[in-house]
Amino acid sequence: MFKDEAKEGRPSKYTPELLDMAREYIDGGWKDTGRVIPSHIGLALHLGISTSALYSWGKDDEKSEFVDILARIMGLQHEELINNGLTGDFNSAITKLVLGKHGYHERQEVDMSAKVDTTASVTFVGVK
Repeated sequence: MFKDEAKEGRPSKYTPELLDMAREYIDGGWKDTGRVIPSHIGLALHLGISTSALYSWGKDDEKSEFVDILARIMGLQHEELINNGLTGDFNSAITKLVLGKHGYHERQEVDMSAKVDTTASVTFVGVK
């Protein structure tokens, strides 16, 4: 939904032109900006808007196109991280860190029900 004039305050920067710029970014334009992976922050910088505006639009039901763009950025980012992480093109520690935002977490399972011998014995060697 685009409004030519805001009822109160300044007009919104959310325009058809801005939406076209956002689509260009996710259609590969993020690579032209010199970024390694697409991101919400990169999109905000590309559009010249604040991240708070970006996230506000992402929650607005009347801006469903923008909600889809933000979701697509996360999908593209996920694929770039997985593919470049597996090939070793990305630093593994940074890849692991960013993949945490995509639900990946390293877990270590500890079996607390395993029976452990808790008896101790002392053997004196060489004592007469």
